[in-house]
Amino acid sequence: MIYKELVAVYEQLEGTSKRLEKTWYIALLLKKTPLEDLEHLCLLLQGRLFPAYDEREVGVASRLVIKALSLATGHSLDKVEQIWKKTGDLGKTAELLIAKKHQATLAQQHLTVRKVFENLRKLAELEGEGVVDRKLKLIAELLTSASPLESKYIIKTVLQDLRIGVGEGVMRDAILWAFFTRELHILYDNRDNLEVVTEFDRKKYMEYAASVQRMYDLSANFGEVAAALKKKGKDAFGTIELEVGKPLKVMLYQKAKDIKDAFETVGKPAAFEYKYDGFRMQIHKNDESIELFTRRLERVTNQFPDVVKVVKAQIQSKACILDAEIIGIDPKTRQWMPFQNISQRIKRKYDIEETIRKIPVMVNVFDILYADGKTLLHEPFSKRRALIERIVREKKDEIQAARQIVTSSEKEAHAFYEESLKKGNEGVMAKSLDKEYKPGSRVGYGVKVKPVMETLDLVIVGAEWGEGKRSGWLSSFVLACRDGIHFREIGRVGTGIKELESEGVTFEKLTKLLKPLIIEEKGKEVTVKPKIVLEIDYEEIQKSPTYGSGYALRFPRVLRLREDKSIRDASEISYIKQISPRASFARG
Repeated sequence: MIYKELVAVYEQLEGTSKRLEKTWYIALLLKKTPLEDLEHLCLLLQGRLFPAYDEREVGVASRLVIKALSLATGHSLDKVEQIWKKTGDLGKTAELLIAKKHQATLAQQHLTVRKVFENLRKLAELEGEGVVDRKLKLIAELLTSASPLESKYIIKTVLQDLRIGVGEGVMRDAILWAFFTRELHILYDNRDNLEVVTEFDRKKYMEYAASVQRMYDLSANFGEVAAALKKKGKDAFGTIELEVGKPLKVMLYQKAKDIKDAFETVGKPAAFEYKYDGFRMQIHKNDESIELFTRRLERVTNQFPDVVKVVKAQIQSKACILDAEIIGIDPKTRQWMPFQNISQRIKRKYDIEETIRKIPVMVNVFDILYADGKTLLHEPFSKRRALIERIVREKKDEIQAARQIVTSSEKEAHAFYEESLKKGNEGVMAKSLDKEYKPGSRVGYGVKVKPVMETLDLVIVGAEWGEGKRSGWLSSFVLACRDGIHFREIGRVGTGIKELESEGVTFEKLTKLLKPLIIEEKGKEVTVKPKIVLEIDYEEIQKSPTYGSGYALRFPRVLRLREDKSIRDASEISYIKQISPRASFARG
């Protein structure tokens, strides 16, 4: 498939905010895509070159792109930067420069999807001496053969800044429409942006959608799903199974107002567990081989050799997949540490042993999804928990089964909740004893109970350069909540950010994270690509015309950097609307 066919669809997707219209455009493209290009295409539509669980990174920053544009077009670095400042977008800059490039070839060859994909993937594989120059040449080679529009999307893909609004739901439905249009009698009315499915077919449609979703939840790779369905149709349903070493989407939990509400959702009796103030880790053990993944499916095996060691020694199963929560232990007091103290370990790629000495961790296993050749997703939680207790050899401060009670008593459950809070935890989890594990879903099989006022996970979309002692650092961070594929501003925050790293999130660290994400500067104000998530506390939520969300946070304060969460996990505007009536009072 030639790349300009994909680029034409990129343009269509960028030009509409209508979800069904996006779904239709992608479905039409998937239908005509050759099988050998399908996996590449699905990744490129999501602005990716690797599935989420693949830790390889392209490692290309704006500076290298500017050099590549200069090399490919003959324009000086100053000229490229000048245009970039005007457009605020390096993709658009590439389009403008390629349109009037000085060294245009007489006859351009057609770029293929495969050629673009393979060249961009090579960027992540290059190592050793002269790696920057080799990356430069690979990008310039593509740009020299690219049309203006093609160059725009090559650069956006390299910088992981595609912004065409293709989320997981759109990809799932597009795959469904592409391969089952006739079978499900799907009609799309482009004029009124309506998906037409008869009531007779609606039930079947939902069953097929659930099957496609399950394939994705188990594989975390839409390319693999699309290729299987193109080859086998509905016979591919159920063919993707758990594979040790390959992460799956974790089951998510709804929020309950209180213990009574939790019982009403999960039933009686129920299992109650500590909700630890740590981060989620998926542990894959295959004999002596151990792989560790975050909830975002990022591989973090190298960052946690201590966890690898304890899993090898203490888990009595040859092959298994565990769901766990990792918490930090203060090496002096042996007290549990809050998440903000251990979050730095997730990204740490050097001085690992020193970091382990300063911030040792404990593994709290709360679920098991696979054991010694058997998938356990459809087994009841009570049976999965019993297996955990059999295979986890507990070792003080290193590994244990998550602390749990089983009860029908609200009084006993509430006492357990209070006990958990006193230990510095976030609250408790309540779980149905007879329910399966459903990857990627919030289905009510388990709920979390936390203190009444919820914190918010918000995305930084802007900031301003500081003055005085904060000169050279970004400050006054603009926060946004999620509204579908968009982000709506809800306030600014500066409180809760520290000067020293030992005290929590620092201005220096946030500046370091945000600098490569700056897409526009006006005076002291900067706009940044949405990527960094902060957990925010506040006194109340007020209606406000000042911000795009229609709401403003009163006295917001940064609690911690959520490096374990992506922007897709950010608090949604619908949730803020839901809690705002009860969030309009001071917190005690």
